[in-house]
Amino acid sequence: MPKIIIDGREIECRAGIPVLQAALEAGLAVPHYCYHPGLSIVASCRLCLMEMKLPHPQTRELVWAPKLFPSCQTPVQDGMEVRFDSAAVRDNQKHVMEYYLLNHPLDCPVCDKAGECYLQDYTEAHGPGSSRMVEDKQKNPKKDIGPHTLLYQDRCVLCSRCVRFCDEIAGTGELAVVNRGSRGEIDVFPGRPLDNPLQGNVVDLCPVGALLDKDFLFKQRVWLLRSTKSVSPADSGGQTIWIDSNEQGIHRIRPRYNERVNEWWISDEARFGWKYVHRPDRLNRPQVREAGTMRPARWEELPTLLRSRFAEMTPGASLAEGALGPSPDTALKGRGIAAVLSPMMSCEEAWLLARFVRDVAPQATLVLGHVPVVGEDQTFPKGFTIKAEKCPNRRGVETILRHLGGHTADFRTFLGQAVERRFDAAYIVGGYPDVWVTPDVADALAKVEFLVVHDLFPSRLNERAAVQIPGATWAEREGTFMNCDGLLQPFERAIVPPEGVKSDGQFVYELAGRSGLFHARKVRDEMAAEMPQFAEVFVPRELPKHAH
Repeated sequence: MPKIIIDGREIECRAGIPVLQAALEAGLAVPHYCYHPGLSIVASCRLCLMEMKLPHPQTRELVWAPKLFPSCQTPVQDGMEVRFDSAAVRDNQKHVMEYYLLNHPLDCPVCDKAGECYLQDYTEAHGPGSSRMVEDKQKNPKKDIGPHTLLYQDRCVLCSRCVRFCDEIAGTGELAVVNRGSRGEIDVFPGRPLDNPLQGNVVDLCPVGALLDKDFLFKQRVWLLRSTKSVSPADSGGQTIWIDSNEQGIHRIRPRYNERVNEWWISDEARFGWKYVHRPDRLNRPQVREAGTMRPARWEELPTLLRSRFAEMTPGASLAEGALGPSPDTALKGRGIAAVLSPMMSCEEAWLLARFVRDVAPQATLVLGHVPVVGEDQTFPKGFTIKAEKCPNRRGVETILRHLGGHTADFRTFLGQAVERRFDAAYIVGGYPDVWVTPDVADALAKVEFLVVHDLFPSRLNERAAVQIPGATWAEREGTFMNCDGLLQPFERAIVPPEGVKSDGQFVYELAGRSGLFHARKVRDEMAAEMPQFAEVFVPRELPKHAH
């Protein structure tokens, strides 16, 4: 690895990267607007200029060159020496910032970007204390450039990140820099609104408050939000995200860098698909059917109730087999019991539920739940892919079912067997954001005598369920998802479930006969002892503190 000297400090860096990237990775706060490691380099903002030693044309001795160089456009070379801590560099930063502020409106109090705006930060650190501008500022109208995005052109610093993103990453090219000189501005091509499946990323890329998300506009101050590491359930790719929330709930989703999945970007499905978390029709209390009607039930009574009812419906059942193991006459024990493990469950939840069912009924059928697929995979120019499979953990559930062995089935096969009345009892887990109980699903499950439904929303199964259990969304739980490529990724709980709802992990933990609090890591350690695939989770590397 090459070694370079920055401000007298020797730094070991990756070969081929720009000096700016090396400085950022070394923890240096070098100001920049136009540079982004995922986009082409234009070196237009002029904030990252540096001094560099070059051979004197006559003596060949290394001396500081008389001009400044863009650090974003200069690749590292072993032995090179540069500096940012100099009078010339600071003078350049001061003048460049003054130019950016000439026409910028002083509307920080009403700007959504306030608190995470690099124009604010760089003005404080590098800008002049006052403006010499005496003429009227140029004013531009606000532009509605797409169904999700607004453009406040007055705030734009023309870094062109958004334009390059649409050209290079999305490949749709809706944005352009129009006009020249001081009249230059960002705009959409006539008749082509910003409406590609990745367009929300331009808001994240904007270093100032020029591009804004309509959904988030004027909703919250960013310093009132806490950010939680999570994995999007929007598709099987496993895009890593930040959930920004507070006591009022989720307010926005942002991309979290992942070098193996989504890099710096996320799809609009992942960004905007969380709204179902706060739907008013969420199920919020467990219920049990008695004498043909549903009554509210206490969470504490459900484990005993379910275990006893499942055991009653198991031929020759007993809850303890004895020290010598199962007797020969229990070979068919539990053939009339099934558990449908939704691909929306975490690996830990699926493991606990499967173990509970097999503990009560060793010959029970374990089923991979409905796997929603919409269209085909959509791949963009630089490889970002939106998966057609709209669930986060099919691969994880399949891995668990394959390990446990015994009687297993896919969802359609299970429905066919249910129609033939092969099951006396079934535990059905949903958790999907959209309607998944179609009439044929409801008709098939109506043939099951004792039906337990664990889901988020009311459905056609309500009138058929013997026990109804309200579920928690992924944002209200912790655990791991295994993506379509077998990558195991952890996610954390961002918000608490609605009042009256217990997290799925905690409930199935108690259902499996465990006491205390559910911890995904503890359960995963148990799983890893039997299945090496769960021994290690993948955690993306953190981006440099001063990169944006």
